[in-house]
Order: sequence, then C-alpha cells, then structure tokens
Amino acid sequence: MTFTELPDLASRPLGGGVVDANDEFFAARDNLVNPEPSTFETWTFGPKGKVYDGWETRRRRTLGDDLHDWAVVRLGAPGAVHGVVVDTAHFTGNYPPHVSVDGCEVAGHPAPTALTGWFPLVERSAVKGDTRNLFEVTDHRRVTHVRLNIFPDGGVARLRVHGVVEPDPALLHGMTVDLAALELGGLVVDCSNRFYGSANNLILPGQARVMGDGWETARRRDDGNDWVLVRLAAPGTIRLAELDTTHFKGNAPGAARLRGTLDPSSESAWFDLLPRVDLQPDTRHRFRLDSTTPASHVRLDVYPDGGMARLRLFGEAV
Repeated sequence: MTFTELPDLASRPLGGGVVDANDEFFAARDNLVNPEPSTFETWTFGPKGKVYDGWETRRRRTLGDDLHDWAVVRLGAPGAVHGVVVDTAHFTGNYPPHVSVDGCEVAGHPAPTALTGWFPLVERSAVKGDTRNLFEVTDHRRVTHVRLNIFPDGGVARLRVHGVVEPDPALLHGMTVDLAALELGGLVVDCSNRFYGSANNLILPGQARVMGDGWETARRRDDGNDWVLVRLAAPGTIRLAELDTTHFKGNAPGAARLRGTLDPSSESAWFDLLPRVDLQPDTRHRFRLDSTTPASHVRLDVYPDGGMARLRLFGEAV
C-alpha cells in the first residue's frame, strides 16, 4: 500500500480545517482541504484578479530565509503522517518554488496561538507548478496539526496529509461507538476493487452527499463477489450494523454479508456477524446483531458487485 492510499487526515469531510494563515490575499486558505480536485476556469476574475480554487498569497517584496508564508491545518483526526501531497494544480507562474511541512501534537481544542512543539515532517524541498508533489514522511509521531510553509510566497491548490488515525483511547472505552469509524481509528486495510473510489469513503463521518462520496466497484463479469476488510478502531463486540446504499440506485449490491475475526490471517477464525441478506437501492439498512464474540477485523462481502455509501458498526471496545 502506498501512502496515498491511506486516509487524508486533513480532509474537510473528516473534520480538517485551516485554522490560521499569515496571508490569503488572492485565494482563501480554506480551499487547501477541500476534498474535490481543484478546478480552473479561464473567465473567472474578481476585484483582486484571477479567482483560484486554492490558497494564494500576495507577492512578497521583502525577502529572506526566515520570511515566508504559511498556513496551519487542524487535522480532522490526529494520527501518524506517512506522506504529504502538495498539489499546485493550475498554479503555473505563481507557485512557490520550495515548501516544507511541520507537525505538532497539542491536546484538547487549542487556539492557533497555543500551538507549540513544532517539528519537521517534510524538510524544505523544491516543488513544481501544476503538479501533485509527493513527499514521504518517516517521522511517525502522533500529530494533531500541520503547518505548510511556502517559500517565499505563491499558490497551492490542495494539501493532502495521508496517514493512520491514532485516537484518544478515552473516546472508545466505556461507551457504544462506531468501531469502524475512520475518525476513531478504523481503517480499510484491503478490498477487492476500488475502481470508482477509495473504500475508506465507507467509514468517513456523516452522510454521503452524492454517489461519488461512497465506494463503488467495477462491474464483475465472473462468478465472484467484491469485499472490503476493515480493521476496527479497537477490538470490540458489535451490536448494530448499518449498511447504507444511499444514492446507489441502479448500482447497489443485491446482497451483503458481514463476518468478524480476531485473527484475519486464519480462515477458520472467522465467524458470521450478519448472514447474507438482501439489500435495497438507496436505503440505510440497520441490523441488530446477535453475536457476543469480539472482533478486531470485519469483512463486508457484497454480491456480486456495486456501490455502498457508508458502513457503520456500533458496539463497545473490549
């Protein structure tokens, strides 16, 4: 698995947000964490010039190694960063020639001025314009915020911070939660097919807005079926499953099955959570589960193929 297949911890749908920036004269900082790819229209001009779908600062007239522009992003979920994408899409004559990325971990809900303990995730590096610039991160300390530094100024369309969620254990134990939730540490670790989108969309917060917010496979032309393997945020007992096919009307699976295990490497260790059941298009299906056996991983099988908006697995961590 490459780092770009891991969840984007900075994504707006996950709860990420740009909480501070020293300048956003030409284009708003909030665009950095929008989930959609940046767009460009030649005719869109405003009172400050060309309207860009990204973050763009004014031209600096005072230069120096310590003088540069920056934006601070609160991650939607804290975690270990495995890679960063600095996307300069559509910025051709106004992109920053160099960038760096810092991280920090601060508990609670700090104001931007309270963020301290910054350390480098990506050292100062050259970037290209109109390009997805990829940087692997080897320091996997837990972070709650990242800071994008651009040298000396310019525009960046999107910032992607790919990694693995590391939740606060206090959010899991002693209560019923969605053990599959990405924001709590759930992760899709494998799937049969991701032709139309990331399977991690299944465990994002909130309801899917459109069909593209979910997971959809290519059409199968054999006698097999598609599946997703989810590592839960913590091992637990699952009481309620929600299989949501909202927006999938002509392409929902005909049926689904859920199995759980504490040892995904052993075929004999798997047990049924929800036997194969028919599904309806564009419907939030909820099923009470009878199993009292804890699981650390859950496999969703869909028959034979199709798309699903969300998967929720409510229970208690053990």
